[in-house]
Amino acid sequence: MDTLIKLLLSSLVTPALILAFGAAGHAGELAPFKDKLFAYPSVLSRADDGGYVVVDYRESRDIDARDEIPERRVRSDYVTLGVRKAQRDLVLATPVGDIRHYAVGRTKGAKVITVYLHGQGGSRKQGVDDFTFGGNFNRIKNLMVENEGLYLSPDFSDFGYGGAAEVSALLEHYLRLSPGAKLFVACGSMGGGLCWKLAADRTVAARLSGLLLLGSHWDDGFLDSEAFRRKVPVFFGQGSRDKVFPVEKQEAFYRSIRKRSPGYPVRFVRFDTGTHGTPIRMTDWRDTLNWMLSAR
Repeated sequence: MDTLIKLLLSSLVTPALILAFGAAGHAGELAPFKDKLFAYPSVLSRADDGGYVVVDYRESRDIDARDEIPERRVRSDYVTLGVRKAQRDLVLATPVGDIRHYAVGRTKGAKVITVYLHGQGGSRKQGVDDFTFGGNFNRIKNLMVENEGLYLSPDFSDFGYGGAAEVSALLEHYLRLSPGAKLFVACGSMGGGLCWKLAADRTVAARLSGLLLLGSHWDDGFLDSEAFRRKVPVFFGQGSRDKVFPVEKQEAFYRSIRKRSPGYPVRFVRFDTGTHGTPIRMTDWRDTLNWMLSAR
């Protein structure tokens, strides 16, 4: 872990922190929630024993027909709004600053914790918006609540070591309250920079059960990280027409993981004709998290 982030987190390394990041308990398969609506439309091809999948994506069907207002409001059957009763907008005071975040579900005794880290121009509000991205954030919120879990969507100061220290402090707090929880971190777009930094953090990596890169970027340093050494499952979702992070480069990184460590638990879902935001809309949360739970 970089010297700077060590210094930022040094005040957090306490016996309680060590306890919080101790061995996680076992979590079973997540129960279904609107699976038929959120399942991949169809699979065009598979490779690598199912590790690489090309999914059929069509804007006319997956945005225009799915949304009442394209890209702004999904049809009502895709959302269940009762989950808002379990949602709180909170501020956590930590040695690295106050961290504003949404918490949905069990803040204590959670069996599973899923965290979403937004990209450039986003905020904690993106990760709890029930109606954008085809209702996919509403689904992950409901999945966590229905499965005795916790969903977190925080603000952070940047995509560098400062932001990584803030996210680490947030994780430390909630993992202390749920010491048996499985931990999944999903990163959208530029948020991937935080995923890779957390993967290199020995303390965080000891508790990670999976990383999800959604329309995000690559980092060759991951191949020397603690998370890689521990074979933490990694999921890549990428649109084939992503102009921000070209799919070919992310695919090359996926293959470098497989080459470095044959049998490594890594999956790549390519959304045919999809663009930069498509993976956030189309990734099947339950299918992905259940795969990661089985891999651990």
